[in-house]
Amino acid sequence: MGFDSADPPFLQTYKALFENIKENDGNDVILSLEECELPLIDLKRLSSPDEEVRQGCKEEIARASSEWGFFQAINHGISKEILEQMRCEQIKVFKNPFEKKIEKSYINFSPGSYRWGTPSATCLRQVSWSEAFHIPMTHISTSSGSPAANTLSSTIEQFASTVAALAHNLAGILAEKLGEKPTFFQENCLPSTCYLRMNRYPPCPIPLDVYGLMPHTDSDFLTILHQDQVGGLQLVKDGKWISVKPNPEALIVNIGDLFQAWSNNVYKSVQHRVVTNPCVERFSTAYFFCPWYETVIQSCREPSLYKKFSFREFRQQVQEDVEKFGYKVGLPRFLNCMS
Repeated sequence: MGFDSADPPFLQTYKALFENIKENDGNDVILSLEECELPLIDLKRLSSPDEEVRQGCKEEIARASSEWGFFQAINHGISKEILEQMRCEQIKVFKNPFEKKIEKSYINFSPGSYRWGTPSATCLRQVSWSEAFHIPMTHISTSSGSPAANTLSSTIEQFASTVAALAHNLAGILAEKLGEKPTFFQENCLPSTCYLRMNRYPPCPIPLDVYGLMPHTDSDFLTILHQDQVGGLQLVKDGKWISVKPNPEALIVNIGDLFQAWSNNVYKSVQHRVVTNPCVERFSTAYFFCPWYETVIQSCREPSLYKKFSFREFRQQVQEDVEKFGYKVGLPRFLNCMS
């Protein structure tokens, strides 16, 4: 039986889980929280002729990364035209019928790029009411495919190349504030090792019971996010969940697990999630700043809180934990017993 909607068949697929909803199950978790503004940093100051102004901006970046693990960046160098074009192309892709999106030959992405829901979910708390295209940058090609596919690929390339430059700049600043050189990131985090994820969160009929995206931390060094104005992103600050107020002029930057380990916990990779909306769909695009799989992550300060591990080992452990427990454990798996 075919699907008329562009939405994935969440209700049909997770029917058994929905039938087992208990009264008030989890409503203590997904609540309407007051919106807060993340630290707002004007990156234009990095180009100031005044050394004090430049250093002040770098200090703010490092402080926000340490105290919040998140910040908003304005005057970031990515034009409104590129961001708007990215959003328009993204909407076009997601508005295609679900059955078309699951085709292996859809667009000119690699097989398996399209993902939705949570295949390993054993309860509603583990279901992510969202769909996404997970796109390694090596798989973007405009050499073949339909005109629509080539337009999308071209737009993604423009977006990714400008965001990649921003990611390298921010990583270099964060390294500098630790007394380290940025060469580690220049050598290990290349366009071929990073990826982009286009997200869509359809309206959800039971928003109190299902996440748009489960609570998690990011398995990378940095994530740079462009989101619409619907809202729904929440993060943990001082042990409490807070909602992030969207800013149309800003990109959101957050620290990933690898940077927390590399910095020896100076910079924080904090839990965040996306809550669902009963009426409005939400779109976002995230760029994940990652190293080679064989790159060894080692704390740049002693005594090290974490064992040395490769990015491949980290990813494999995350995958094993998700399959076994239904959620990611992450960095606690790599704590140094001697610390």
